[in-house]
Amino acid sequence: MGDIVNSSDAPSANGLHRTFNMAVEEANRRHAKDILSRLTITLGDEFQGVTRGLRQAANIARELRLQLMLADVDCRFVVGTVDIQTPINAERAWNMMGPGLAEARTKLSEKRLESLYAFSLPREPATQALLDAVGAGLTATERRWTKIQLHDIAHTLLGKSAQDIAQIRNVTAHSVYKVRAAGDFDSYILQWNRLLEALDIMDEGGVAAR
Repeated sequence: MGDIVNSSDAPSANGLHRTFNMAVEEANRRHAKDILSRLTITLGDEFQGVTRGLRQAANIARELRLQLMLADVDCRFVVGTVDIQTPINAERAWNMMGPGLAEARTKLSEKRLESLYAFSLPREPATQALLDAVGAGLTATERRWTKIQLHDIAHTLLGKSAQDIAQIRNVTAHSVYKVRAAGDFDSYILQWNRLLEALDIMDEGGVAAR
C-alpha cells in the first residue's frame, strides 16, 4: 500500500493525478510477473496491490518512490503480509478479505513522516520493528540528497549506467561517481541489500506479501 504525502498541497491536482497514475501503471507493466493483483489507485492519492512476495513488494515500492521523487512527489509505503481468504482479483486490488489487511491499512494511516518505508508483519513484531528502523534510515538518506544526487542515484537504481547518466548531464562518468559518493550511495545500497536479503529469507520461509 502507499499514499502521496500532503497531496492537498500540490500546485496542480491534475498534474499530480497524471504523474501518480503514470508511475503506478508503469510499475504494473514492468513488474507484471511479480504482481498477483494489479496495483490499483483506490482514492486519488492512495494505491494498493498484491505481489508474490515481500522482496517484490519492496522493490516496487523503491522504484515508485524514486520515480515520484524525480517528479517532486513524496509517497509513503507499507509492505506487509496478509492471508487472502477470498478469491484474488487479478485485475484490481479490490474486494478481497483476509487477516493482515487492516493492520497494513492502520500502519499506512499512522503517517509518521520520519519514515516513508514501513512494514506490517503481524506475526513477526521484532522483525517489523527492525525493518521499520532500516526504512527510517533509508528515508533520512534520501531526504539529504541534492537534486543532482537524486538524479544520479535514482537513475542508477532505475537501470542506467554511470556512462548513460554522464551523457545525459554532459559530464564525465567520474563526476557521476563523485556525486553518488557524496549522496552516501554505497551505504544506501548496503542497507537496501540487507533489507532485501531479510525479505528473501521470510519469503523462502513461506511468508508472502499477499
